[in-house]
Amino acid sequence: MVLKAVLFDFNGVIINDEPLHSKLLEQILIEENLRPNPSEFRELCLGRSDRACLRDLLARRGRVVTDEYLDKLVAKKSQAYLQQIAAIEQLPSYAGLDDLIFQLRAAQIVMAVVSGAVRSEIELVLQRLALTECFTAIVAGDEIQQSKPAPDGYLLALERLNQHDPSLQLQPADCLVIEDSFAGIAAAKAAGMQVVGVANSYPFHMMQRLANWAVDYLCDLELERVQQIFAGEKSLVQSTEG
Repeated sequence: MVLKAVLFDFNGVIINDEPLHSKLLEQILIEENLRPNPSEFRELCLGRSDRACLRDLLARRGRVVTDEYLDKLVAKKSQAYLQQIAAIEQLPSYAGLDDLIFQLRAAQIVMAVVSGAVRSEIELVLQRLALTECFTAIVAGDEIQQSKPAPDGYLLALERLNQHDPSLQLQPADCLVIEDSFAGIAAAKAAGMQVVGVANSYPFHMMQRLANWAVDYLCDLELERVQQIFAGEKSLVQSTEG
């Protein structure tokens, strides 16, 4: 077994924008004459698509809406997100991201983004961070039926990477996922992939319990060690500490 691909979550792994998402979702609820509850963001939204999140937020308040109406709410939030991101001079990406991507490219390991975010949001942020060319495939939340914790997004990324380069013959066991949320970790595992939980949104000890192994920061992820684990040269451990 060889590490051939690394699949990145987006919000909370590439860009530190979850406070912005929480604010925009609260604004949607206020415009719907509904009372927001900030504590619900982690429970219902973190790691999931806007569509799944909004559907559940509305349902919890007794509001059942049509798919068409939900589409309008998602589009409204996405437009507001794009406007706010465009106004930020320097986007808040995570420390260690650029170095990790450099190492992966040097090792000729393909990369993809798998996110619940809308594609236009992902593309704008990657373009602003000068990372567009680093990712061979993008799977966005508006392209899949089932949001994380369902494995659909990761399996579709696998399919797209194989379509781009059939010689990869990529299998789930060849992939490493980087996630920051419970839903994302569950999705990666359900897809048959190993997953690193990075403690950007939850404490290290929570990531350690759920993921195959955990790191406090992206810069703590030792690529050579990961490759050795995939090659069977070292046993899988829960943490990169020690």
